[in-house]
Amino acid sequence: MKIIVNSIFVDDQEKALAFYSNVLGFVKKHDVPTGEFRWLTLVSPEEQEGTELLLEPNEHPAAKEYQQRIFNDGIPATMFGVADIHKEYDRLIANDVQFTMKPTEMGDVTIAVFDDTCGNLIQILQL
Repeated sequence: MKIIVNSIFVDDQEKALAFYSNVLGFVKKHDVPTGEFRWLTLVSPEEQEGTELLLEPNEHPAAKEYQQRIFNDGIPATMFGVADIHKEYDRLIANDVQFTMKPTEMGDVTIAVFDDTCGNLIQILQL
């Protein structure tokens, strides 16, 4: 068994697609109409056959509440690995990404947290 799709709730699929592709650098994999919304997934450019990230609308009241509560509590919705967190931090800052935590060493890892502009905090991690 392996993870093939991981979803993240977003408040606007088009805005999320722009952020995750243009700013973060992910590559659109699937974009299939499903009525009012889309089955919209992205992948890492480094692993285009790897795990897909589904930009899932937060239209269900439970999804919206979950998303708002973890955001308000400062809990990241997901985590992405990076090779050089300081380089990635500088690149994202240059693209006007707002961080809630600058790169911070925590034992054997360094983490940082930013706002994805779509209702989520995202953590990046360097081993």
